[in-house]
Amino acid sequence: MSAEIGKVAPKFTAPTDGGGSLKLADLRGKKVVLYFYPKDDTSGCTKEAIAFRDARGDFAAAGAEIVGVSRDSVARHDKFKAKHDLPFTLVSDEDGKICEAYGVWVEKSMYGRKYMGIERATFLIDDTGKLRQVWRKVKVPGHAEAVLAAVKAL
Repeated sequence: MSAEIGKVAPKFTAPTDGGGSLKLADLRGKKVVLYFYPKDDTSGCTKEAIAFRDARGDFAAAGAEIVGVSRDSVARHDKFKAKHDLPFTLVSDEDGKICEAYGVWVEKSMYGRKYMGIERATFLIDDTGKLRQVWRKVKVPGHAEAVLAAVKAL
């Protein structure tokens, strides 16, 4: 299964911060902002998380849950969440299966060196579990606001 607009979003069950577990199907009935980011506590990822944190009340008022996904461990997520007071769930995708299902595990290049990593991307899933919008190669400034506008338009 792949992540295609208009189709049901790829299902997953995965460990989360705080020793929990999240099954995407359990969020049926709510809009879901599923955002993928490369690594906890790096500058871009921290700015993105803080932008979603600061807009969380607006997302909640629009009936949306925010869920962050990276390949960091649950322990790293716990530290990241505590350090920046993040009020939403962080999913640990250590084996990369969720990243692959959503097509965000890609070849990247930095300083001429090629490597595999997470492409910063956000998926908007409606209350029936269908994928409604995708942002790929996300630039952090203004992104949370753009996603919120799309959530409100659903």
